[in-house]
Amino acid sequence: MRKLLLLGTASVAMIIGTATINSPSADAQSFLRGGDSQALTVDSRGVLTMAPLLERVTPAVVSIETAVKITNRSRRGSSAQMDMLERFFGELPEGMRPDSGSDSDDESDEDLGTRRNSIGSGVIVDAGDGYIVTNHHVIKDADEIFVVLQDRRELEAELVGSDSQTDIAVLKVKASGLKAIPFADSESVKVGDYTVAIGNPFGLGHTVTQGIVSAKGREFGRRSADQYQDFIQTDASINPGNSGGALINSKGELIGINTAIVSRSGGNNGIGFAVPARMAKSVMGQLIENGEVRRGRIGVLIQNITPDLREALDLSTSDGALVSNVVDDSPADKAGLKDGDIIVEFNNERIIDSSDIRNAVSYVEPGERASITYLRDGKRRTTRIDVEMVEEEDRDVLTADAAEDIPAMESFSGATLTDIPESVKTRGGDEGVYVSNVTRGSKAARAGLARGDIIREVDRSSVADLSDFEDAIRDKDGAIALTVERNGQTTFMAVR
Repeated sequence: MRKLLLLGTASVAMIIGTATINSPSADAQSFLRGGDSQALTVDSRGVLTMAPLLERVTPAVVSIETAVKITNRSRRGSSAQMDMLERFFGELPEGMRPDSGSDSDDESDEDLGTRRNSIGSGVIVDAGDGYIVTNHHVIKDADEIFVVLQDRRELEAELVGSDSQTDIAVLKVKASGLKAIPFADSESVKVGDYTVAIGNPFGLGHTVTQGIVSAKGREFGRRSADQYQDFIQTDASINPGNSGGALINSKGELIGINTAIVSRSGGNNGIGFAVPARMAKSVMGQLIENGEVRRGRIGVLIQNITPDLREALDLSTSDGALVSNVVDDSPADKAGLKDGDIIVEFNNERIIDSSDIRNAVSYVEPGERASITYLRDGKRRTTRIDVEMVEEEDRDVLTADAAEDIPAMESFSGATLTDIPESVKTRGGDEGVYVSNVTRGSKAARAGLARGDIIREVDRSSVADLSDFEDAIRDKDGAIALTVERNGQTTFMAVR
């Protein structure tokens, strides 16, 4: 796609340049700038260029260096630089690890000095107060942080706060003559918008690449339960060292903070990801005000709607977040939500999948109220809901080991089912069937069933025991909807 864009740009330059190389018309100038866009312009040389835009914004992009204290112990551990490299390239070979080839058993904390690493980039977003946004993984574990400006001034930076869940950190420097990039409304960003990535790849200093917005709302890798991902994908070249740098639009507005790439070779493959400006700005505001990010919750467990689930549950749409469980006495419980509801809108934002509702709730300050729209039995309902502070909750450990010799059903799509053994402790009572084994690669395994699950419902009707379950699935065609309890939490699955 990037090659096509470049060819297209060259063609425009040739067609218009032939007639207007000395004095381009107002219409040609407007076309090249894309209306209000300022990315491309024909200068006094008659050259199609984005130099004026870059001269305005590149002073706001900084290089970041960190210093870490060196001890015998830290020499044998992973450095921040290795962490950064492995974020892009995956686990490094044994010979490239910092402790490779060392036979020393010395685990003392003897101070051996400091090590400086040039490992990332940052964006000045507030010139008056000296606030800089970068990635959490760029400054993680640093003892000292230094910012190098485009004019080569080196400043020691204060860490205001950092949030690993969004990979955003905020720094502060004291200096005069700083330039900042304004935040864009990242919600207005569209696939196909022109993008420019600015950063410090491989420690080379300011480097500029261009492309388009390839996709929005992206997730990648194995997201842990506490991570928030809503990335802008771009084909502008992003490489190690670009982390924390700026992704801007053709107006010179900040639409994202460059974070990661997907690459099998370690080089740029045109798949880069940036934290959207809205998320970065929200996290920044909380870090500055509170020193931490205070997130809210509404008390639901949610999941995506697969085609099989849509068929099995006879749902009217595949869009939305399916509520698999409502926590007792939570805001969702008080607002009247129930298992099986489909959340389609939150705080006036459309919800397409489970990530959307998670991100939308995270933007609302705990203690505030929001609107929520959901579907129940095909009917659309809207109500108000409180957002409360996320707190760590103790969870009972449920036993998933059953040694009893209980008659089993072994023909349910590769799953072995029994009545619930007495040794298994559950939160939802003793009605249902127990999954004592799942054959690898079977339909049950592909649907998500696992050993230790308890099937409570078939097609939203309760089952009391194995006999009841066999009656419920008899003569069923197509996908069968199962309501499953796992570790005290409920989820929906569809098995054919």
